[in-house]
Amino acid sequence: MKIVTIIFTVIAIALIGYNITQINWDAPFEGESVVALITIFASLCAIALLQILRLSKKVDQKLKNNT
Repeated sequence: MKIVTIIFTVIAIALIGYNITQINWDAPFEGESVVALITIFASLCAIALLQILRLSKKVDQKLKNNT
């Protein structure tokens, strides 16, 4: 599970990097720039959720080892 979360995190970071290049900095809230901003925000949310999943699995593993 750890490898899967790392792979998805790397994919999300790559999406953020690509979408930063798609933003028109003169008008960031018009046209395709809005789509790029939404995708960046969604990727950041995905990274946060993946990290929460990884931490919860780590806590679950420690609880199983203590009992």
